[in-house]
Amino acid sequence: MSELIRKDASELSALLQAGDISSVELTQAHLDRIDAVDGKVHAFLHVDHQGAIASARAVDERRSNGDALGPLAGVPLALKDILATKGLPTTVGSRMLEGWIPPYDATVVTKLREAGIVILGKTNMDEFAMGSSTEHSAYGPTHNPWDLERIPGGSGGGSSASLAAFEAPLAIGTDTGGSIRQPAAVTGTVGVKPTYGGVSRYGVVALASSLDQVGPCGRTVLDTALLHSVIAGHDPMDQTSINSPVPAVVEAAKRGDIAGMRIGVVKELGGDGYQSGVRQRFDEAVVVLQSLGAQIVEVSCPSFDFALAAYYLILPSECSSNLAKFDGIRFGLRAGDDGTRSVEQVMSQTRAAGFGDEVIRRIILGTYALSAGYYDAYYGQAQKVRALIAQDFAKAFAQVDVLISPTAPTTAFKIGEKLDDPLAMYLNDIATIPVNLAGIPGMSLPIGLAPEDNLPVGIQIMAPAMADDRLYNVGAALERALLAQWGAPILSSMAGV
Repeated sequence: MSELIRKDASELSALLQAGDISSVELTQAHLDRIDAVDGKVHAFLHVDHQGAIASARAVDERRSNGDALGPLAGVPLALKDILATKGLPTTVGSRMLEGWIPPYDATVVTKLREAGIVILGKTNMDEFAMGSSTEHSAYGPTHNPWDLERIPGGSGGGSSASLAAFEAPLAIGTDTGGSIRQPAAVTGTVGVKPTYGGVSRYGVVALASSLDQVGPCGRTVLDTALLHSVIAGHDPMDQTSINSPVPAVVEAAKRGDIAGMRIGVVKELGGDGYQSGVRQRFDEAVVVLQSLGAQIVEVSCPSFDFALAAYYLILPSECSSNLAKFDGIRFGLRAGDDGTRSVEQVMSQTRAAGFGDEVIRRIILGTYALSAGYYDAYYGQAQKVRALIAQDFAKAFAQVDVLISPTAPTTAFKIGEKLDDPLAMYLNDIATIPVNLAGIPGMSLPIGLAPEDNLPVGIQIMAPAMADDRLYNVGAALERALLAQWGAPILSSMAGV
């Protein structure tokens, strides 16, 4: 195994800029790693061998010509299969879009290409991003590199697993209720959900438009910040895009100084239902933050107790609306169109054949919540709870600079363990959902291994809207202290695949 694949993106960038390695060499090392282990991990749905090498060769030529290049030029990346990518399959983990080759790039993909980042391929995900385990992909589950019998989180388990398996140094995910942060927590990697509107959603297949957010994934805080700075910024193609300067995330990740900061521990995001090892590692991380000069304050956000219920009314309602276009007539798969069936019959057969159980479950729930006579009782009430959650965050941030909690209540559970219990599956996002409902940024950072199962635990850091740099400042400080304590990155203790 090439030692290159175990280096951080920032280290690889320095080697590339110094001319010590070429992008072709680096890309080939990661493609070889994918070929060697992805049969077990199943992080990728499509690997673009030829395209990746061609992109890497183009970067090498530009560098040899003396062209000005970005810091991540020539570094490989794994891309979640929810972003439209010209010339590459974009399936969203569903049979409904099987074989679709987009004729255009999502804005984030355009930014990646312009930065010279090499796209290795498209990663596996829960179908239409609905799930917390990547078991709901129509193309089979992804496996956690720490333990191949366990889930890598969801819906972006393919992206997180690719990082933990050293198949890619960087990845892109999307986060609707925790789908970047929760996978990061259970794979021992770093994932950030930026401020809503901070990164363009143009070209991203929509799940819930008021919640979805593209974000960066990496193995270190600095790597994630470098990727964040590439993909963020205003996009006139996205009506929800924020027309403001991108927060100074790279500078914050390099600074990592939290002396004098006030950090709030959210009372409602802990306690009953949280695995003892998760609580232990979180409590230890709080002590580390205090030792770095931060003032720790307990903060209560009582409306968070209703966040899960509100989310699972808002999200299904929006997904019911967004997925209505996949009907066998306008977009996607068409089934049963043999000339003998009505339009309604073709639609029914198409949606039954194209959508999996979890997608169908949420469409039914959302359609019910939006139906006449129930809209105010369910969807309307959920939106009122959402407003209360935003108010609780505002009150909390009036007292503290950032908030923290465990990212997920447990470590990675076994594949198949919760498939028959949707509610138990939904509870995995209980700590991450409030961030999406309020539209604020959040980060997950590894803080050690749970003693009872030796699996990764993550801490969640939350900041006010457009204060994404605070995440990286706190994250970098904690990461640096933990590395000094451990003597090596958390992933070095992984047996590997």
